[in-house]
Amino acid sequence: MKVKKAVITAAGKSQRTLPLQTLVDRDGAARSALAILADEITAAGIEEIAVIICPGDEAAYTEAAGPHASHMRFIEQGEALGYGHAVHCAADFTGADPFLLMVGDHLYLSRTETSCTAQLLASATAEKCAVSAVQATHESKLPLYGAIGGRRLPGSDLLYQVEAVIEKPTPTEAEQKLVVPGLRAGNYLCFFGLHVLPPTVMEILARQLVVGRADLSHALSEIARSERYLAHELQGRRHDIGVRYGLLTAQLALGLAGKDRDEVLTNIVELLAQSHA
Repeated sequence: MKVKKAVITAAGKSQRTLPLQTLVDRDGAARSALAILADEITAAGIEEIAVIICPGDEAAYTEAAGPHASHMRFIEQGEALGYGHAVHCAADFTGADPFLLMVGDHLYLSRTETSCTAQLLASATAEKCAVSAVQATHESKLPLYGAIGGRRLPGSDLLYQVEAVIEKPTPTEAEQKLVVPGLRAGNYLCFFGLHVLPPTVMEILARQLVVGRADLSHALSEIARSERYLAHELQGRRHDIGVRYGLLTAQLALGLAGKDRDEVLTNIVELLAQSHA
C-alpha cells in the first residue's frame, strides 16, 4: 500500500470556489486553500496530484496552486453526476495504484507534529489495506457527513474495523447500525474527508455508472464486505470551509496553531471586549 498519487475533488457547484479562497497559513503567509492542501500532501511524500474541477476552472486553479501547479493534473468533470462520478473521473490518473482521496473544501490541523495526511498514510502502509480517516461527531451533524460502524481493533485506541458505511444517516439509522463501542453516547465516527483507497474502488464506481449514478459510500460499503478496510480516528480536526462561518473558523484555527498565536489571541480578546462594551 505504497501511495504515490493523490486526488482532490473540487467540482461540486457549492465547492468549486472554496479551494481558491485565500487564508493566512500557520507561517503568516497568505495562501489559497488549495496550496495549503497541496503543501500537506507533498510534505507527506506524494508528488502526483490530480484535481477534479468544473469545466473552465483550470486557469483559476493553476493560479491558486502556485508552484504546486507543475505537478498537478486538472481533470474536468464534464457532467455533474455526483461525488462518486467526480472520483471516478480520476480513474485513468490513478490506474492500478492505490491513492489518497481528499475533499477540496476541508482543511486539516493535526494535534501532533505529524500531519493528518501523514498519519493516515502511515496507517495504510502499516496495515496494508484501505483506510478512511474518521472523527467522533455529534449526531446533530450527521446530515453533513458519511459515517461508519464497526469495532475497535484489539490493542489500538485509534483504528477500527469498518463493518458498515452509510452516507448522511438519520439519527435513527445511526443508532441502529453505526454504534461503535467506546464512543460517547450520541457520537458517531464520521468521515474526515481523507481516504487511502485501493484501485478496486474505481472498478466498483465504474460498475455503478453503467446502471446509474456512482455513490462513493456504497462503493466503500462494498469494499468493507469484500476486503480488509479500516477507519483511523486521527489526532487532529477537520475544518469544513463550505459551511456557514466555516472559512472563519478555519482561519481562526490556523492562526491559533501558528507563529502569530499571541497576536491572534489578543485580537480575539479585543473583539470580545468591544462587543460587550
